[in-house]
Order: sequence, then C-alpha cells, then structure tokens
Amino acid sequence: MIAKETGARAGEIYDLLWTDIDFEGRTLSIRAEKNSNPRRFSLSKKLQNMLECYPKKTEYIFNNYESLKNLRRTFERQRKGLAVKLCNPRLNQIKIHTLRHWKGTTEYAKTKDILHVMQTLGHKNIKNTLLYTQLVGVEEDKGFICKIAKTPMDAVALIEDGFELHCSYGENDEIKLFRKRK
Repeated sequence: MIAKETGARAGEIYDLLWTDIDFEGRTLSIRAEKNSNPRRFSLSKKLQNMLECYPKKTEYIFNNYESLKNLRRTFERQRKGLAVKLCNPRLNQIKIHTLRHWKGTTEYAKTKDILHVMQTLGHKNIKNTLLYTQLVGVEEDKGFICKIAKTPMDAVALIEDGFELHCSYGENDEIKLFRKRK
C-alpha cells in the first residue's frame, strides 16, 4: 500500500522509520535513496489505519523482514496468492518496482505535469521521470470490450473468447466483469 500511494522504491520503504510517519498530520516522509530527493506524502485513511495496527517492535517499520530481499519475497508470495484467488496469472508479472512506474504514470495521466511527477518520484533528472511516463499515450489509445458473466457457463464462454477476469462484485461476488483489449 505504501508503494502504491507514494511510488517509493522498495529500499526506501524497507528503510522507513516510525519517526517518518506523522499520524496526527497524516503524512509519510520518504528519505532519499539512490541520489534522489526526499519527499513527503499525505496518508490515506486506509493506509494510516493499516500502519497504526502494524506492530511497533523496533524503530524500523519493516524490521521483521530482516532484509530487503525478504520484503520482496513476501510481496511475491502475497502477489502469487492473489493471482490464484483472482484467477489472473498476469498479476504475477507485477513487481514492487512496477508500483513505482504505475504511480508515475497515473500521476502524469492525472496532471499532465512532468515536474510534479519528477517531484513525486524524487528524481533529480527529468530523463529518469520520462521513463515512467512514456506509456501514458499508448494506454489511452487502447480501449476495452467489457462483458458481464452471471453464471459459470457465461464465464467459460468469455474466457474461450479471449476475455480476462477484471473484477467480481455483488453480495457473494457472483457477478464477474471480464474485459479484453479492442
């Protein structure tokens, strides 16, 4: 959730201290890594609640992972479980750093302000920021065909036609929304 909301690097997240969070002001400070700039983000209520419930064993938030490598492995295990649960193997392509690219791309799509994205990601060089925003125009040009499956047979037919499960909703997730690129 931190990676999604801030676009922080995995190492920046791993190095977070409890003192980097201002729970009253609802902000999170990212200390610079890789010759980047430090930055401060507003916390969503959801992320703030998650962090408040997280055990405070040491001065480091993610100290229980022992190393950055273990943090990445935990992310990969969670991602793999979610891919199975949602029947979406494409989720296995997502890495922690993918969320950084996603944050940069979505910030640019919202603002069309490359300097804002540069500040958000902590880059000192605009060339690095451009790597994170190059896909915005490509993705906007492509649309989706969306279909609803209310029964398992509807779902099977859509999968056979090349559709992928996008999400489920309803009281018991009985309605499935499928999509494929045009």
